[in-house]
Amino acid sequence: MSGVEAGRTPVKTGMTRRRKRALSRGAQYLVFVGVLVFIGLSADWGRLRNQFAQTDLAQRLFPDIITIALRNTVLYTLSGFLLGLVLGLLIALMRLSSVGPYRWVAGIYIEVFRGLPALLIFIFVGVAVPLAFPGTEIPGGTYGKVALALGLVSAAYMAETIRAGIQAIPKGQMEAARSLGFSHTRAMVSIIIPQAFRVVIPPLTNELVLLFKDSSLVLFLGVTLEERELTKFGRDLASETANSTPILVAGLCYLLVTVPLGFVVRKLEARAAEATR
Repeated sequence: MSGVEAGRTPVKTGMTRRRKRALSRGAQYLVFVGVLVFIGLSADWGRLRNQFAQTDLAQRLFPDIITIALRNTVLYTLSGFLLGLVLGLLIALMRLSSVGPYRWVAGIYIEVFRGLPALLIFIFVGVAVPLAFPGTEIPGGTYGKVALALGLVSAAYMAETIRAGIQAIPKGQMEAARSLGFSHTRAMVSIIIPQAFRVVIPPLTNELVLLFKDSSLVLFLGVTLEERELTKFGRDLASETANSTPILVAGLCYLLVTVPLGFVVRKLEARAAEATR
């Protein structure tokens, strides 16, 4: 072998990793577009439009779907969220308590209400509570029942979120407060809990979105025409007209609220991530 051949560097053949990744992404895009085209060409858009997009029927839903259904959905959600927030904070503090029975009760509550479907909680509130306490009426009628059911469900999730937020605060904060003469309770209320809530605002906002959708379970409690929320409103009119346009419009009303809330959640999460850098 000559010296020239011995000193010759081997020539690399084949594609680079960057080129392979580009081709892989291109192939995935082609597959995705192909699936969309196949679905678009296969669907019977005429029948779909006739069943879900009757403009004259959609116009008949307004303004009642906003002034009654959407308003009730928002009221149900906010009342359940506020009750769940207060109860969740109490349970979170019990879970962190040094008193054993408090921790056990909080732990059992969280496991039970996170493990049961929300539908069963609504049935329990609507049926079991009146049977267990004859003659006792939940204040607020249907609104009170929905607030109680949503509050019981959301409290279990909020409690764990708040507990994690409290434990995320450095222990030095409590030690510094105690060294300044603060009692444990005052330090929690004045220093620890406010900081914890700044940490847990994004997941709590996400819980609000979930509650907004869970409010559709109110139909299992039996409501009057003026107490209907979006799902019940759309379902009733769809049954009357034998057309699914009311259900589609009700779904768009849900998106009218949940999409902006989802955008807020992402913004809050991004701001929290920047603050921790």
